[in-house]
Amino acid sequence: MNTQIRENLLELLDGKSAHIALETALKGFPINGIHTRIDRSPHTAWELVEHIRLAQSDIIEYCCGDGYAAPVFPEGYWNLEAGGTINWQNSCDEIISGLHKLRELVANESADLLAPLPNGAGHTLFREILVIADHNSYHLGQIMLIRRMIEADGREV
Repeated sequence: MNTQIRENLLELLDGKSAHIALETALKGFPINGIHTRIDRSPHTAWELVEHIRLAQSDIIEYCCGDGYAAPVFPEGYWNLEAGGTINWQNSCDEIISGLHKLRELVANESADLLAPLPNGAGHTLFREILVIADHNSYHLGQIMLIRRMIEADGREV
């Protein structure tokens, strides 16, 4: 596998270039605002973080786990129960840990990024890395918008 491709994928997972690093955005979110619902926004920051965690964990299991079984869609990818400070931190830690695991998979030069996955219908690790990066960045944009709106409104959070 071309070294440049691995480096590009690692850069994408690191949140460099056109993306903010997921770790940076999550670390700076005001904890008292995780359940704030901005007008016409379908989700809170907490719901989005949980969605990222659940979806990313599912894709990692899809790539690495034996006997993979997909969660029920869409319910298995959303946790709509309220969480507190410890829940937020645990979810963020799990997301970051998952990103580290994905970075290790990509950096492993013996891993064939283009080989079909055992659990997939021709899907590859390369494809799944792109899916995770795209999915995470989409929802991270929503989280950052919620954060900016909370800050701009001067809301008590």
